[in-house]
Amino acid sequence: MSLLDDLKLRSGNVCEFCASPDNIQMYEVPPISTGGMDGSLIGCETCIHQINNPEITDPNHWRCLNDSMWSEHQAVQVVAWRMLSRLKKEGWPQELLDMMYLEDDVLKIAKSTGEGLDESEKVIHRDVNGTILEPGDSVVLIKDLKVKGSSMVAKQGTAVRRISLDPDNAEFIEGKVGPTQIVIITKYVKKL
Repeated sequence: MSLLDDLKLRSGNVCEFCASPDNIQMYEVPPISTGGMDGSLIGCETCIHQINNPEITDPNHWRCLNDSMWSEHQAVQVVAWRMLSRLKKEGWPQELLDMMYLEDDVLKIAKSTGEGLDESEKVIHRDVNGTILEPGDSVVLIKDLKVKGSSMVAKQGTAVRRISLDPDNAEFIEGKVGPTQIVIITKYVKKL
């Protein structure tokens, strides 16, 4: 059985937000998800299109979150929290957010994209050239970096793929250099 089939079985062949059976598809929850059952969900074309395009979000469509925010599945909880945060100025989503409970690690994932923050509150990560970095980007090291706590040296020119961003500090990103996950300072990387 494929992941898509497993997700359809979990959701009963309907969108895990609005319960629509039409045009359902798999959606991997950013930042770069581990995929699998914990990092993916089933959504209808309308829901996924609005998740990916904040400027066309229809608040009335998302009233379905009143039920789906209580899902036992982490991916659904994360996206429900993000959509409620995006829509909180409507009034009713703020009431649902006040009722919603997420474990600390799930809440950290939900907040990792900065959804619901005003532009002035968002932490923006920039490479050495001032280019904005996004979760999942690939960067290259612009100088040799000694990795603290080990004898490893990350060499200049090393590509670091699928980075994640520190939500609290604009100077830190994380990525794998070889088999090791390390924290890298943004002034030592250039976006590919």
